[in-house]
Amino acid sequence: MDAHDVNFLNELLEQDVELREKIKVQATDLDKKTRIMVGILNKIHSTPSDAIPPLLDSVRPILRGCHDTSAAIAALVPPHQFWRWKDTWSNPLRTAVYSAALVEFLSSGSLISLSQTSEVLGIKEEWADRFSIAVEDYLHGLITLANELSRLAVNAVTLGDYEAPIRISVFVKNLFAGFSMLNLKNDTLRRRFDSLKYDLKKVEEVVYDVSLRKLAEPSSFREHNIWVESSSEGT
Repeated sequence: MDAHDVNFLNELLEQDVELREKIKVQATDLDKKTRIMVGILNKIHSTPSDAIPPLLDSVRPILRGCHDTSAAIAALVPPHQFWRWKDTWSNPLRTAVYSAALVEFLSSGSLISLSQTSEVLGIKEEWADRFSIAVEDYLHGLITLANELSRLAVNAVTLGDYEAPIRISVFVKNLFAGFSMLNLKNDTLRRRFDSLKYDLKKVEEVVYDVSLRKLAEPSSFREHNIWVESSSEGT
């Protein structure tokens, strides 16, 4: 190996280190934004239902702020090198997916799709070979959403919102059914999927207790096609 080859290889190594640091800076910025969103969203557990919309309004500008970070990462990653650099931003991106999904559920009661999540975070289709939301990262974000909603089901009752656990129960059941149809080969993802069973059981116990104590109107159960045997006992 002559001096010319050594210099050339050293130059490539330096370029690689420099690129890695630039991408890491943007991933850190994304992480900061997601931590702020999570901090705000944690307040839902102590916030009355009628005060939730203003709280969500304070999160949306941060979600829009992710557009700049997404564009910066996409501009840095060379074409066709998505999988080489994916792990650099994977964790904060999963948290961003969770944040977007929680805002969507609390706003509309629906599940945010992968394409909708990309739009919310400002991730464009033409960046697919450089920066995008991997399916596994999207699914990890949804599992985190279910984990958080099972906690919310309990705290909502404490705040006197007896309808929330019913809505959450239907949503988590549908989410669990969807995951059950997936062919999960990723070990980490499959282990996390198992946690959904416990989230669903926790929410169902809350709904059962609400029904047993007659804290929610029977029409609420019928509206969501929920049949709780105890709701007719003692009548």
